[in-house]
Amino acid sequence: MKETAMSTIIRDVPADVLETSRIGHFLRWVNTEYALSLTDWDSLYDWSITAIEDFWESIWRYFEVKAHRPYTSVLGKHTMPHADWFPGARLNYTEHSLGGEDQADDIAVTAVSQTREDVTLTFSELRDEVARVRAGLEELGVGSGDRVVGYLPNQPEALVAFLATASLGAIWASCAPEFGTRSVIDRFSQIEPKVLLAIPGYRYGSKDIDRSDELAEVVAALPSLSHVIGVDYGDFTVDADLRRRLLSAAEKNPTGLEVVDYADIGDASSPLESVDVDFDHPLFILFSSGTTGRPKAIVHSHGGILLETLKNHALHFDLGPGSRFCWFSTTAWMMWNALVGGLLVGSSIVMIDGNPNYPDSKDLWRIASGTRATLMGMAPGAIMAARKEGFHPTEEFDLSSVEQFGVAGAPLPAAGYDWVMNEFGDDVLLNVGCGGTDVCTGILQASPLTPVYSGQMSGCSLGFAAKSLDETGAEVVDELGELVITEPVPSMPVTFWGSDGDSRYFEAYFSTFPGVWRHGDWVRFASDGGVVVTGRSDATLNRGGVRLGTADFYSVLDTFPEVADSLVIHLEDPDGGMGELILFVRPEPDTEFTSDLTSRIGKALKTRLSPRHAPDTVVPVERIPLGRTGKKLEVPVKRIVQGADLDSVASPGALMDPTSLDEYVGFAASRRDEVHA
Repeated sequence: MKETAMSTIIRDVPADVLETSRIGHFLRWVNTEYALSLTDWDSLYDWSITAIEDFWESIWRYFEVKAHRPYTSVLGKHTMPHADWFPGARLNYTEHSLGGEDQADDIAVTAVSQTREDVTLTFSELRDEVARVRAGLEELGVGSGDRVVGYLPNQPEALVAFLATASLGAIWASCAPEFGTRSVIDRFSQIEPKVLLAIPGYRYGSKDIDRSDELAEVVAALPSLSHVIGVDYGDFTVDADLRRRLLSAAEKNPTGLEVVDYADIGDASSPLESVDVDFDHPLFILFSSGTTGRPKAIVHSHGGILLETLKNHALHFDLGPGSRFCWFSTTAWMMWNALVGGLLVGSSIVMIDGNPNYPDSKDLWRIASGTRATLMGMAPGAIMAARKEGFHPTEEFDLSSVEQFGVAGAPLPAAGYDWVMNEFGDDVLLNVGCGGTDVCTGILQASPLTPVYSGQMSGCSLGFAAKSLDETGAEVVDELGELVITEPVPSMPVTFWGSDGDSRYFEAYFSTFPGVWRHGDWVRFASDGGVVVTGRSDATLNRGGVRLGTADFYSVLDTFPEVADSLVIHLEDPDGGMGELILFVRPEPDTEFTSDLTSRIGKALKTRLSPRHAPDTVVPVERIPLGRTGKKLEVPVKRIVQGADLDSVASPGALMDPTSLDEYVGFAASRRDEVHA
């Protein structure tokens, strides 16, 4: 283990990495093709953010992107927002997702479900299904620019429908079936879809969940629909009664509604064709979490997502033919789009639907073992839970195929880094990343050419000129600042959906630092390597003029065996004082929340962080509210405590537990009662 001034390396770069990794092969190819002498990560990364046209052209050339019409230049307009990438090019995302000629019989998809038997598809079978469903959508009148949406689980039908939609030049969007109707309607109503694919129910662990009522409510709220494609799922079928209910729900649709069966649309012998579209033609719409307002409908492009995914999955994830990409996700999270993107580099993907903690908390590890995953992805909460339980996955399961372990969705404490490395050893790359729906990839993450630092991400993604700026716009190192991107990348959104989409897009990312993307995270770049994101900048605690990152609090609380989880907020003093720091703590089951525990927590925060980190109030709670991706909802809790109505703060369907904010509403009410007593 090598010590540096601020960062501790817990896994160094393997000596043979240039010969054994895809990024090593890419680096050698770039040196030959562009007359360069790049030797390591630093030189490759610097080239990727200073010679951005050469870099992104090299991604196009190295991965042999298929174009029906060539580009006239790499970057027609070097601006942010709305950089003009590869003008003139005509292509289609779907054409790149169905394997090479020598992969026809290779497994493309392994789908694991608690609702039905597991499913596998070869690349040839996937191609045939996409061709059939594409023909079916075309027969239903779907064409370029139309919106097709899915109320579907993470199963092959969602993948097939997405690729079929994209092949037509139509635009895809999806929500997970566990989303409540308000959350689904808030999203889909913005984009006025023409076709909805949906299941009528599913099994979650040992529970059957009927969604027919919710489906009828969604259909009633979407008058733009011309067709609902019912997808039978296990024992949940679109029967005659449900058809009648859906038709009745759509009685106000101006053009009427037809309900058809997924299994019956299209012709099994249909050839697979693709509409060639401009580089920036919309591919899919991703929605923001909806925990701080109405979900933003973020439009991503065919070319941007294609190039970014090829770069990310091959050069950072080290995926390719023979790889198996396993990452638990729902269809509502950008990691689903990243997961299905594994097909672009010829990797097999593992799609998982169900309760990840059923029949026990070991199930995801069991699935990774059974599918021989080479890249296994997991949420930080699952890792910390396994650590706290004393579980040793590599002793109980054969995980010898795992070459890279991915973590995203929320910060991973240093103890989680150490646990993963202790379990898997130096042969496995721990890749902790931060990015998001906005760019549909990682902005910060590892690669086979970067070391792993305890408690810190390894650095920036290739092509992402990411920095930390203070409030004046000056770059800072070794201190907290705003995470920004100073050069355009192809996967930045085309726009937000709607007539005022461009102005809302500008306001979201470019209004603070003109011409620079402000991501909204609070970050610290270490001068000796390593990056730490301490939370959303709108949730950052500004106490007496000193900014405190929420992740710092949680790293201390995670060391308390009595504490299951925690959440911290800061209520500012309008007169410029210290304000009030409130810490909510969920104790472990059967743990008594005592004044002694409160005192020890305060002392630990004061001594391990600073006196400013000592909370004014510590409140025991039964639940810590989480979004669907596992992120703690600090901003909604703060707004509730400040007096905002629950309905204006977050839609229940955007929460992992729809009731998790209720006790915070009660806490806020009791505080107001005390003030007025």
